Amino acid sequence: MAHSHDHDHNHHHHHGPGHHHHHGTGNIAFAFWLNTAFALLEIAGGLYTNSVAILSDALHDLGDSLSLGTAWYFQRKSHQSRDETFTYGYKRFSLLGALVNSVVLTVGSVLILIESVKRFYTPEQPDAKGMMIFAIFGVLANGAAMLRLKKGSSINERVVSLHFLEDVLGWVAVLIGSVVMMFVYIPVLDSLLSLGIAGLILFNVFRNMKYAFRIILQGIPDNTSESSIRDAVLKLDGVKGVHDIHAWSMDGEYNIFTLHVVVTNQTTTQQMEVIKNEVRHRLQHLHAQHITIEMELEDQPCALQDC
Repeated sequence: MAHSHDHDHNHHHHHGPGHHHHHGTGNIAFAFWLNTAFALLEIAGGLYTNSVAILSDALHDLGDSLSLGTAWYFQRKSHQSRDETFTYGYKRFSLLGALVNSVVLTVGSVLILIESVKRFYTPEQPDAKGMMIFAIFGVLANGAAMLRLKKGSSINERVVSLHFLEDVLGWVAVLIGSVVMMFVYIPVLDSLLSLGIAGLILFNVFRNMKYAFRIILQGIPDNTSESSIRDAVLKLDGVKGVHDIHAWSMDGEYNIFTLHVVVTNQTTTQQMEVIKNEVRHRLQHLHAQHITIEMELEDQPCALQDC
């Protein structure tokens, strides 16, 4: 009996954050426009109050807006069906937004760090009262976006709401710093706040870039392992072995598995179909959306050299 190939195109999706975008488009659009408007206001406010801390958070908020905008665009692009050029579809386009955002945020953060270090040597007292006013607006604006997204039903909205919670906490720090500077002359405090915010941005950028490159380089998805795939398949009756296991992700949410399943020589075609269906069912519980299974008889050599 020759190889039996099964390509699972009836994808049973275990939807991740990106697949729920269409449910929360209104909430994310609200967060995008509110965040963008406030970021532009922050730039003006940071220049007016002479505060690098506010300018640092303006960069942060512009990065957030860029993330929301590009994520929305590339997510829509990623919904395009497969074609002759991209046979797996356009899902990996969603990673382009993360790469663009990371480059922009890295360059901006480095510029802010340079300016902050310069001010350690020539400290300039910012307009503490102006900082306080902008900090209050920052808490309110980011808090409104956070609450709006927190009420959403999709996982994506809840994840983005956590990001806005981080922004709220950052503005609370600026608010406390501005109140302190209203009563005590500590011009270096503004630079310290700026360094903290820029450092936080770079830390998150590094973490996101590491995750994005792992996907691009086709590392195994975070929510599964080769041993778990092997164990799930070997537990089935009639399965004698499994090899040539490959697992990767298109965008961090849509995962692809391929594997060879070895069955006994007495296995009939009908029994193979039953085994394939059960293998597919089990792998879907391991977060696989696209599954390709090649069946082999026990005494049949594997056609691939790296089996």
